[in-house]
Amino acid sequence: MKYRRLTDIELGKLENRFIQFLVANTITGDDWTKIKQEKPEEANRLIEIFSEMMFETSLKKVEYLKFSEPKDIKIFKCSAETITLMGLTADDKTPIDFTQPFDTQHLMQYIEGLSIYRSEKKYAGNREQELFKMMENGSLITDGLLFEMLKKLYAV
Repeated sequence: MKYRRLTDIELGKLENRFIQFLVANTITGDDWTKIKQEKPEEANRLIEIFSEMMFETSLKKVEYLKFSEPKDIKIFKCSAETITLMGLTADDKTPIDFTQPFDTQHLMQYIEGLSIYRSEKKYAGNREQELFKMMENGSLITDGLLFEMLKKLYAV
């Protein structure tokens, strides 16, 4: 599998889409019940195909990811060919914790203790698989507001 099988909870939340998936594959509700009982390996294969399809569809839509540690935050702009990182590090004296909610006004009062950094690279392999791995390691989908603010500050 490219990604992973959806959990039962995740499948439950996507029940309507899973039903549409089964219908598109000419599998009725009765057929599905029969497959689960008589051919569990086939049922598992269908769930794995559906899982891959859902992850692939969702990951294609990801534009920004965020990874936060107490004194460091990384915002990634996930373009088609490259991924750009804008990061912000706080020195030990700066009383900020990037794992806690904050706003840009809050950041500006600590500007002296913050360092901005930037990096860009091409994906090592498949874009969606790389983003999936980042999310499995703690990155979260976010908007691009902080990325754009850091980009402007970095250019100054």
